[in-house]
Amino acid sequence: MKIGNIEVKVSIISIGVFVFFTIFLILASLYSPEVRSNLIWLIPVLFMLLVIPVALNYMSRSQYAELEPEYERQAKTVRVKLINENMIGKIVRINGVVERVHFQFLNRPQYSVADRSGAISVKMFTSPDENIKVNDVVEVLGQVIRRYIVTGEPVVNCVSIRKKSAPAKDE
Repeated sequence: MKIGNIEVKVSIISIGVFVFFTIFLILASLYSPEVRSNLIWLIPVLFMLLVIPVALNYMSRSQYAELEPEYERQAKTVRVKLINENMIGKIVRINGVVERVHFQFLNRPQYSVADRSGAISVKMFTSPDENIKVNDVVEVLGQVIRRYIVTGEPVVNCVSIRKKSAPAKDE
């Protein structure tokens, strides 16, 4: 679904919750006259189970879209091996290959991106513009943060992840 120039994606969990409660409401209204009398407010509440996740996804994606030009300007291209505790808070650009993808179904994907120097976890707190899969060559823009707010190894909080064309191989 597109709102303005923002592509909004609803997670499969949100759709599942909506379908579950829709079926539950239908069955309850068939067997209980009390539920039928309350449909005037139950149906809008059911509708909000879809509207709220859509609104939250729209707001986070539009915020990331606003941050992207700023990150594009400030980002320093670095090798994964060079990311350490001293870089916490720095805006970086990483080029690499996606080795693993987790939590895409939640619209909160986490990637393991590797270059020739090493691999790092890249967390995104909204759905990306493109569908990123394992073995895609990508460019990541983000800020170096700690994995668990105050502790843990450095990871990249991703603002933008884009597919790049694979470099040509010398024959």
